[in-house]
Amino acid sequence: MKNPALENAADAAGPLPARFGNWFAQRGWQLRAHQRELTELGLAGYSALLIAPTGGGKTLAGFLASLIELSQEGTHPGGIHTLYISPLKALAVDVRRNLEIPIEEMGLDIRLETRTGDTPQNRRQRQRRDPPDILMTTPEQLALLLSYEDAARLFSSLQCVVLDELHALANTKRGDLLSLGLARLSALAPSMRRIGLSATVAEPDQLRRYLVPQVEGEERLSALVKGEGGAVPEIGILTPEVRIPWSGHSARHALPAIYEEIRKNKTVLIFVNTRSQAEFIFRDLWYINEDNLPIALHHGSLSTEQRRKVEAAMAAGSLRAVVCTSTLDLGIDWGDVDLVLNVGAPKGSSRLLQRIGRANHRLSDPSRALLVPANRFEVLECEAARAAALAGIHDGMVPKRGALDVLAQHIMGMACSAPFDADELYGEVRSAAPYAHLTRARFDKVLSFVETGGYALRTYDRYRRLRPNNIFKQDRRYRLAHPRLAQQYRMNVGTIVEAPMLKVRLVRRRPNSGAPVRGGRVLGEIEEYFIEQLVPGDTFLFAGKILRFEGLVETEAYVTSSKSENPAIPSYAGGKFPLSTYLAEEVRRMLSQPASWKHLPDQVSEWLRIQEWRSELPGLNDLLAETFPRNDKFYFICYPFEGRLAHQTLGMLLTRRLERAGARPLGFVASEYSLAIWCLRDVGMMAERGDLSLAALFDEDMLGDDLENWLAESNLMKRTFRNCAVISGLIERRFPGKEKSGRQVTFSSDLIYDVLREHEPDHILLEATWEDAAAGFLDVARVAAMLGRIKGRIRLKRLDRVSPLAVPALLDIGKEPVYGEASEALLAEAADDLIEEATRLV
Repeated sequence: MKNPALENAADAAGPLPARFGNWFAQRGWQLRAHQRELTELGLAGYSALLIAPTGGGKTLAGFLASLIELSQEGTHPGGIHTLYISPLKALAVDVRRNLEIPIEEMGLDIRLETRTGDTPQNRRQRQRRDPPDILMTTPEQLALLLSYEDAARLFSSLQCVVLDELHALANTKRGDLLSLGLARLSALAPSMRRIGLSATVAEPDQLRRYLVPQVEGEERLSALVKGEGGAVPEIGILTPEVRIPWSGHSARHALPAIYEEIRKNKTVLIFVNTRSQAEFIFRDLWYINEDNLPIALHHGSLSTEQRRKVEAAMAAGSLRAVVCTSTLDLGIDWGDVDLVLNVGAPKGSSRLLQRIGRANHRLSDPSRALLVPANRFEVLECEAARAAALAGIHDGMVPKRGALDVLAQHIMGMACSAPFDADELYGEVRSAAPYAHLTRARFDKVLSFVETGGYALRTYDRYRRLRPNNIFKQDRRYRLAHPRLAQQYRMNVGTIVEAPMLKVRLVRRRPNSGAPVRGGRVLGEIEEYFIEQLVPGDTFLFAGKILRFEGLVETEAYVTSSKSENPAIPSYAGGKFPLSTYLAEEVRRMLSQPASWKHLPDQVSEWLRIQEWRSELPGLNDLLAETFPRNDKFYFICYPFEGRLAHQTLGMLLTRRLERAGARPLGFVASEYSLAIWCLRDVGMMAERGDLSLAALFDEDMLGDDLENWLAESNLMKRTFRNCAVISGLIERRFPGKEKSGRQVTFSSDLIYDVLREHEPDHILLEATWEDAAAGFLDVARVAAMLGRIKGRIRLKRLDRVSPLAVPALLDIGKEPVYGEASEALLAEAADDLIEEATRLV
């Protein structure tokens, strides 16, 4: 006898075959409108972008059309039918686990597998010989697969590519590489559709362009599907009664309150912004863990084994808390997480919404989150982020064009697969949205660089990587100059250039001798420059353990367990996120509107009122600049609220101008919110006397010659060039049987940089380096926008002593020395003394 409920559910399922409709009904689910629409578009062969909140069945929606097609016997000739691409290895593993459930429960004869950097080599080789129906992988693994000679056979039957968390990829170099890979896939499988999934998108059209091949003279967009909104999240700000620090990023003052939240909740995710912060928060939580609660640590430098162990324990519900970084930002489906804690300001409303989405995973129930500001400025930023998240406002993405070093890598990958025709490859590259505006002249310069290294390097055989397919030019195709280059390419594929890393191996001491024993467990990897600062006997914190450094053996740091109470904490390059433009503006707005302070803790609103009384408050579009004397120095502090990168660039340029003006700057320090410069002369008095014009000091022309001259003298361009050289394949980190150390890579890239600067200043890799530096390390566009905003709106306030807003800047003094006429260092200032000075009445 048929179950009427199952029949009705199947009827209501729209495009779903009976067995799918029955499965939904057995689970007590109904096909949501966005799932129905996306499935219909998929079955009709259309590419589409789905924007839906966490918990809305977004991932299942992306796969339904593929599962239906694969369930129909005789319709699939073999090979990969659907390719799932994730920005995170952990997410690919998690989605596979979740997708196996409906496949198993519906009895579908569908094989799905994951392929990441952690997949064993023998399984990767088998996947190429006998590919699964659905392959779940990462952008780097796709580039690798496309470089093999059998790429055409492997992907010729491809019907669908599902791009998860697309917003996290599209505007990055990884996204550039992925776009080129998608262009190649479209050439191999013209009927392939692309499905983009995202929960956090401010401007959908940028992603919709990404999802379809572009045609010259025409902007093409994918279909757009929007899911219904979920429950409004519950977001609070955790501000304990203890004094909120005036500066710093540790949030140590809030640890007892954080621990209490862990005790009150079943499972808590504790997000932090840097790996070093994750290490010491994890350590300090264990120090106060009187109940011996199971608390784990998860970040990208830990060993694969340890990360997988934590993920499995989390999925099994056996952990009460995980301290983690952005490695768990995206998409991991742990429905039992009932609270997300974000320690430190989130730096962007989209990132906050993404992290909040890790809790609950049920559309109808609100996710719960607490923000834990580490200092008083972060209280303001957390309040702005909280308001944006509750209103569903996302940060916009700054449009970028495809990176040239990534294009060079892709050209090399195509040559590894098979000889290519330059005209055909150029057309294929132009179909990728980030490269739609690439001129033929620039493409040819990149091709020439891959072929010979460029004019200045072409006499060296080692840089000749391509050659014409035959010497008589009758065949217009290019091929590899030597077969071994394919292996070198595959060992270095990808766009993530991390700081050079060393393995950390935990060993035991030999009896009596004290010398370490070879072997032992690998705990993970740590940055080479940190280890170089240690001598045997030094202790440091890593993987939640206190370790004693015993010595360096080739590419491994040997360590033993230690009980030291004062270990160092390793720091990791690139660990900080920039403050989003939207949140920066909202913080300025909050400061300029005292009526909005009612939501702030009393001690923070009092801090702002004292600032208003002692000096002024920054305006929404004005620039407040304060000057005051202290300890025989004169301080010049301004509050642009444009983020650390923009402020560091501004500091570098302003100190050069102040040096020329005779202010004799000693140094500067930049935070997310302010810029402090200290000098031997009083900038405020110079401005009042007419010896210095603040309008001229902040003129937009500083981004011309001043910027060029500074870059010529700095190491920034060399560091940026190193990354571009590695990504483009000019310098390999790894090659068969050997791996270069970070110092070897730097030495090689510095030599090449100097040669190109002198003999070929218009080299395409130098162009790529400048574009990278301007967009990433310097944030030139944001500095330019800020200089335009404050033109004619600079307010100078001369004070007799430090102001409340300036205290955090002075506590950070000494991080960025500037060498001019004077070079003495400032002594560290005690926080309590500064606070007393800033707040006393007389």
